[in-house]
Amino acid sequence: MQSYTIGQAARLLGVSPDTARRWADAGRVATHRDENGKRVIDGRSLAAFSAELAHDDDEETSYTSARNAFPGIVTAIKLGDIAAQVTIQAGPHRLVSLLTREAVEELGLEVGMQATARVKSTSVHIDRT
Repeated sequence: MQSYTIGQAARLLGVSPDTARRWADAGRVATHRDENGKRVIDGRSLAAFSAELAHDDDEETSYTSARNAFPGIVTAIKLGDIAAQVTIQAGPHRLVSLLTREAVEELGLEVGMQATARVKSTSVHIDRT
Protein backbone atom coordinates (compact mmCIF):
# COMPACT_ATOMS: atom_id res chain seq x y z
CA MET A 1 0.00 0.00 0.00
CA GLN A 2 1.25 3.46 -0.86
CA SER A 3 2.27 5.78 1.96
CA TYR A 4 2.49 9.57 1.87
CA THR A 5 4.84 12.03 3.55
CA ILE A 6 3.32 14.86 5.56
CA GLY A 7 4.04 17.24 2.65
CA GLN A 8 2.40 14.97 0.08
CA ALA A 9 -0.62 14.47 2.35
CA ALA A 10 -0.91 18.23 2.85
CA ARG A 11 -0.96 18.81 -0.91
CA LEU A 12 -3.62 16.14 -1.42
CA LEU A 13 -5.73 17.57 1.41
CA GLY A 14 -5.34 21.16 0.19
CA VAL A 15 -3.68 22.43 3.38
CA SER A 16 -0.22 23.55 4.44
CA PRO A 17 2.35 21.00 5.64
CA ASP A 18 2.19 22.68 9.07
CA THR A 19 -1.56 22.02 9.27
CA ALA A 20 -1.10 18.38 8.24
CA ARG A 21 1.67 18.01 10.82
CA ARG A 22 -0.53 19.50 13.57
CA TRP A 23 -3.35 17.09 12.65
CA ALA A 24 -0.91 14.17 12.83
CA ASP A 25 0.51 15.42 16.16
CA ALA A 26 -3.03 15.70 17.54
CA GLY A 27 -3.78 12.12 16.48
CA ARG A 28 -6.42 13.05 13.89
CA VAL A 29 -4.56 10.94 11.31
CA ALA A 30 -2.22 8.07 12.18
CA THR A 31 1.41 8.18 11.09
CA HIS A 32 4.31 5.74 11.25
CA ARG A 33 8.01 5.84 10.38
CA ASP A 34 9.22 4.45 7.05
CA GLU A 35 12.52 2.60 6.56
CA ASN A 36 14.33 5.98 6.36
CA GLY A 37 12.79 7.25 9.59
CA LYS A 38 10.44 9.70 7.82
CA ARG A 39 6.97 10.08 9.22
CA VAL A 40 4.40 8.82 6.69
CA ILE A 41 0.66 8.21 6.47
CA ASP A 42 -0.80 4.98 5.08
CA GLY A 43 -2.84 5.58 1.91
CA ARG A 44 -6.01 3.96 3.27
CA SER A 45 -5.81 6.04 6.46
CA LEU A 46 -5.30 9.21 4.43
CA ALA A 47 -8.25 8.33 2.18
CA ALA A 48 -10.53 7.83 5.18
CA PHE A 49 -9.29 11.03 6.83
CA SER A 50 -9.76 13.09 3.66
CA ALA A 51 -13.36 11.91 3.32
CA GLU A 52 -13.97 12.66 7.01
CA LEU A 53 -12.35 16.07 6.67
CA ALA A 54 -14.57 16.99 3.74
CA HIS A 55 -17.63 16.43 5.94
CA ASP A 56 -16.17 18.11 9.05
CA ASP A 57 -18.38 21.10 9.89
CA ASP A 58 -15.89 22.37 12.48
CA GLU A 59 -13.28 23.29 9.87
CA GLU A 60 -13.59 26.40 7.73
CA THR A 61 -13.87 25.41 4.06
CA SER A 62 -11.87 27.34 1.49
CA TYR A 63 -13.19 27.67 -2.05
CA THR A 64 -11.14 28.00 -5.19
CA SER A 65 -11.72 28.31 -8.90
CA ALA A 66 -9.54 25.25 -9.58
CA ARG A 67 -10.02 24.23 -13.19
CA ASN A 68 -9.57 21.06 -15.20
CA ALA A 69 -7.18 18.96 -13.05
CA PHE A 70 -7.94 17.83 -9.51
CA PRO A 71 -5.05 15.85 -7.95
CA GLY A 72 -6.24 13.88 -4.96
CA ILE A 73 -6.61 10.49 -3.36
CA VAL A 74 -8.95 7.65 -4.30
CA THR A 75 -11.45 7.23 -1.45
CA ALA A 76 -13.85 4.66 -2.94
CA ILE A 77 -14.19 2.26 -5.84
CA LYS A 78 -17.40 0.42 -6.70
CA LEU A 79 -16.94 -2.25 -9.36
CA GLY A 80 -19.80 -3.67 -11.38
CA ASP A 81 -19.65 -6.32 -14.07
CA ILE A 82 -18.97 -3.73 -16.78
CA ALA A 83 -18.97 -0.27 -15.19
CA ALA A 84 -17.18 1.22 -12.18
CA GLN A 85 -17.53 4.27 -9.97
CA VAL A 86 -14.38 5.95 -8.64
CA THR A 87 -14.47 8.67 -5.97
CA ILE A 88 -11.53 11.05 -5.50
CA GLN A 89 -11.14 13.54 -2.67
CA ALA A 90 -9.09 16.49 -3.94
CA GLY A 91 -8.79 18.86 -0.99
CA PRO A 92 -12.35 20.04 -0.30
CA HIS A 93 -13.56 18.69 -3.66
CA ARG A 94 -15.19 15.25 -3.96
CA LEU A 95 -15.27 14.02 -7.55
CA VAL A 96 -17.05 10.90 -8.78
CA SER A 97 -16.32 9.36 -12.16
CA LEU A 98 -18.19 6.59 -13.94
CA LEU A 99 -15.91 4.56 -16.18
CA THR A 100 -15.47 1.00 -17.35
CA ARG A 101 -14.33 -1.72 -14.98
CA GLU A 102 -11.60 -2.48 -17.52
CA ALA A 103 -10.22 1.07 -17.23
CA VAL A 104 -10.07 0.82 -13.43
CA GLU A 105 -8.25 -2.52 -13.68
CA GLU A 106 -5.82 -1.26 -16.35
CA LEU A 107 -4.96 1.79 -14.23
CA GLY A 108 -4.56 -0.44 -11.18
CA LEU A 109 -6.64 1.96 -9.11
CA GLU A 110 -7.01 1.20 -5.40
CA VAL A 111 -8.40 3.09 -2.41
CA GLY A 112 -5.60 5.19 -0.91
CA MET A 113 -3.83 5.69 -4.23
CA GLN A 114 -2.99 9.12 -5.58
CA ALA A 115 -4.87 9.99 -8.77
CA THR A 116 -5.92 13.05 -10.76
CA ALA A 117 -9.48 13.72 -11.92
CA ARG A 118 -9.56 15.70 -15.16
CA VAL A 119 -12.73 17.52 -16.09
CA LYS A 120 -13.67 18.24 -19.68
CA SER A 121 -17.18 19.47 -20.33
CA THR A 122 -19.44 17.08 -18.40
CA SER A 123 -16.94 14.20 -18.28
CA VAL A 124 -14.47 13.39 -15.50
CA HIS A 125 -11.41 11.36 -16.57
CA ILE A 126 -9.02 9.66 -14.13
CA ASP A 127 -5.23 9.67 -14.55
CA ARG A 128 -3.08 7.51 -12.29
CA THR A 129 -0.23 9.64 -10.90
